[in-house]
Amino acid sequence: MQAFFAAAERICSEISFGSIEELALELDRLRARRGRLFLLGVGGSAANCSHAVNDFRKLCGIETYSPVDNVSELTARTNDEGWDTVFSAWLEISQLSDKDAILVYSVGGGDAERNISPNIVNAVDLAKARGARVFGIVGRDSGHTAKHGDVVVVIPQVEAGWVTPLSEAFQAVVWHCLVSHPSLQRRQTKW
Repeated sequence: MQAFFAAAERICSEISFGSIEELALELDRLRARRGRLFLLGVGGSAANCSHAVNDFRKLCGIETYSPVDNVSELTARTNDEGWDTVFSAWLEISQLSDKDAILVYSVGGGDAERNISPNIVNAVDLAKARGARVFGIVGRDSGHTAKHGDVVVVIPQVEAGWVTPLSEAFQAVVWHCLVSHPSLQRRQTKW
């Protein structure tokens, strides 16, 4: 238990505050141009997306959505069209444009060559093709999101055995930092 918290402490001291600040600035610009924010993730990162949609909408006044919040459409698209395009097809129907941005929550960020999270890879590629901004909070600097994103916060890997739990935990730390940022937060929390 102490080792896990020591690893978290190391991440807190090693994370790029500059990247987080840059992401806050980009999200403020997104709101100013009336763009939409689309959150994408799978597994535990998908659960983080659902929670973060609420915070960006309620606290920051940013129009925010996630395809993972509609399990009927998500599973129908997976069944009928395949897992690889489940996010990109959803973004196409949402008419993703150059005013918008995607924010990827992922441990690895996708890897086309290894066929890992191809749905994230395809969504990043679609966003780039449409001129939308690509943001991320990921646990690997070697994945597709980190390599092709405009602003990506990479969670420092301080313990190889805890890449997933620490990456997913710090997605929440970073997004809560963002929705509490003075340039983004418009409404105060109740507590």
